[in-house]
Amino acid sequence: VHKLMEVMQRLVDKGNSILVIEHNLDVIRCADWIIDLGPEGGDKGGEILVCGTPEEVAEHPTSHTGRYLKQVLIQHPALPVSA
Repeated sequence: VHKLMEVMQRLVDKGNSILVIEHNLDVIRCADWIIDLGPEGGDKGGEILVCGTPEEVAEHPTSHTGRYLKQVLIQHPALPVSA
């Protein structure tokens, strides 16, 4: 996952946009913007629950992704952006 994230970051640094459909929380926490679908999978899903930054999704009360993402963000807080 780390190597994949390095490659994607290089693409973004060159001005590219990347759309990723993913369940891995380490990948999700690095996203600039998340569209969380649910509330469940299959025919019980397909609704947009929340859109936003990882921190915004982590605070959404009915998002399963947000519930688990919140714990990952506590364990791995975002690094400060250097000026």
